[in-house]
Amino acid sequence: MNVTTERQDDVLSILVSGRVDGFNAPQFEEAVRAAVEDGDRAVIMDLEKLTYISSTGLRVLLMFIRDLLRRETAVAFCTVSEQVRKVITISGFDQFIPIHPSRTEALAALDA
Repeated sequence: MNVTTERQDDVLSILVSGRVDGFNAPQFEEAVRAAVEDGDRAVIMDLEKLTYISSTGLRVLLMFIRDLLRRETAVAFCTVSEQVRKVITISGFDQFIPIHPSRTEALAALDA
């Protein structure tokens, strides 16, 4: 699992690659939480290179997203692989977090 970030003004993109499972979920949580700054108005989770996420990883993601939404920080997913999209759909995340085909489209939607 690898987490990298990119910032465009007040929008943070978090790029996750590899596998997020019970073994590395604590490191995943630490990485995503450390990336967010107080001035961030939105966070885009770029999941193009995420190959697997376990239920433990989903729980970390859910708690992270809930904290962002409480802070009134917008959240979006983009470039989600088909395998990970199925897990997100089954988990119901797609009911409250929009999924966009590209980061550009996610940025445009957040700016609308």
